[in-house]
Amino acid sequence: MPKAKTHSGLKKRIKITGTGKIKRGHAYTGHLKTNKSHKQNKNLSKSGLVHDTDAKRISQLIAPMK
Repeated sequence: MPKAKTHSGLKKRIKITGTGKIKRGHAYTGHLKTNKSHKQNKNLSKSGLVHDTDAKRISQLIAPMK
């Protein structure tokens, strides 16, 4: 069985917290910010956590990174 490789695109987009959770950025922040409210832009700029139901799938993609 070959060695598992970390997904190169994903490793640039996430970080692992001290407790082992996966931290991510929000979508819808790339452009057209003038159409969004100030409140929406503020909340989108903060980081979020990957949901528990997706964490197993994503941690398999980043297994060697851990």
